[in-house]
Amino acid sequence: MEAESRVPGPPPLSGSPPGGGGGASAAPRPGPPGTARAPPPPASPEELAFDDDEEDLEVFSKDTSLTEANSFSPLIPTSPSSMINQYKFEDEPELRDLFITVDDPESHITAIETFITYRVVTKTSRGEFDSSEYEVRRRYQDFLWLKSRLEEAHPTLIIPPLPEKFIMKGMVERFSDEFIETRRKALHKFLNRIAEHPTLTFNEDFKIFLTAQAWELSSHKKQGPGLFSRMGQTVRAVASSVRGGGVKNRPDMFIDINDYMETFNQKINLLDKISQRIYKEERGYYCEMKEYGPIHTLWCASEEELVDSLKGVAICIDKCCKATENRMAGLSENLLPVLHEYVLYSEILTGVLKRRDQIQAELDSKVDALSNKKAEKDLLTEEIGNLEDKVECANNALKADWDRWKQNMQLDMKTAFLNVAENNIHYYEQCLATWESFLTSQTVDLHLGEDSEEKP
Repeated sequence: MEAESRVPGPPPLSGSPPGGGGGASAAPRPGPPGTARAPPPPASPEELAFDDDEEDLEVFSKDTSLTEANSFSPLIPTSPSSMINQYKFEDEPELRDLFITVDDPESHITAIETFITYRVVTKTSRGEFDSSEYEVRRRYQDFLWLKSRLEEAHPTLIIPPLPEKFIMKGMVERFSDEFIETRRKALHKFLNRIAEHPTLTFNEDFKIFLTAQAWELSSHKKQGPGLFSRMGQTVRAVASSVRGGGVKNRPDMFIDINDYMETFNQKINLLDKISQRIYKEERGYYCEMKEYGPIHTLWCASEEELVDSLKGVAICIDKCCKATENRMAGLSENLLPVLHEYVLYSEILTGVLKRRDQIQAELDSKVDALSNKKAEKDLLTEEIGNLEDKVECANNALKADWDRWKQNMQLDMKTAFLNVAENNIHYYEQCLATWESFLTSQTVDLHLGEDSEEKP
């Protein structure tokens, strides 16, 4: 069902990749892990401060740093033939060397289940890969496995979100073309965000996901930690959090990040709900307008003197209906996926902050134990030293990822709302021009009729 093969070939030609869709990030690869540039100072939580009297839609404050975001915009090729292995960023001299495309969904029906697989095409010029091009097929469960392995290997990095396994009832049907295409785009964005991350892109499980044949991937999955091992890790983490009773020495930066995320989570969820409601109302308006136009055409049969006018109204309604359809497509492609992705991101960031706090809480408990016990002093001192190193690594990793994520978020939001604004302007200009043209034609016909009546 999931036959996969390696397709050797020359590296893709150099050039500039086309712009991607949906706001996927394109962080430049500065080199191997541990060589990331120093992050800029963190933004204060007041950047998302709001007045109680503001409208629901006035969610994000006017942050001047939005206009300062650099090239972390999406750069996702639309097909394997369009992928290139060289692209220079303005502030980064190194070249991109890993491009991934997710496409060609296929439905598989067995006696037990029905599922979809997607083709994953990878082109690279990295030396650690045995070939320059790979083509494999992966199902949604494989993507879930990759995400879980990344979280295990990098607990304090911000792992990109995957689309939910289940969809909202009443939106789209499972296995419909719309649902499959929406998921394909999200999976495409997920892999490219990982590929463009300066640390995650070098993860061994990620490489195996991109290159392994079906039997190789299945074998590798069995080598991972078992269910009871993962459950034990979760239980220990929860017990450590409860036992610690909170973090005593949390750095000010992470207090600010936590406050920021509480506000961000509230506002992004509100934006997501409002946008979904707007889209549903727009769809209802569109469906009613589709019925409104033909009524004027049928009316022509009983009003001989109004035939031209009624036909003109029907034509105008039809043009406005098409403009509304394009406007809905703009919302579903440019705004809704971006907002919902950052709803998922807010949950991921909350989990990352909790995992960092768990490490900090474990260190605090060891320090308290050292002050209360004289025995085993040497052992506790060694454990404290190891935990201090672990906390420092977790802090540095999260700091760098936080700055990168926030820059991506600001640029994605700015791009999404600008696209919606431009789409709305075009929509209203198109509808206005349509009706103005109709009114002009009716005025001319009216004047011609009056002139003909005045002649003897």
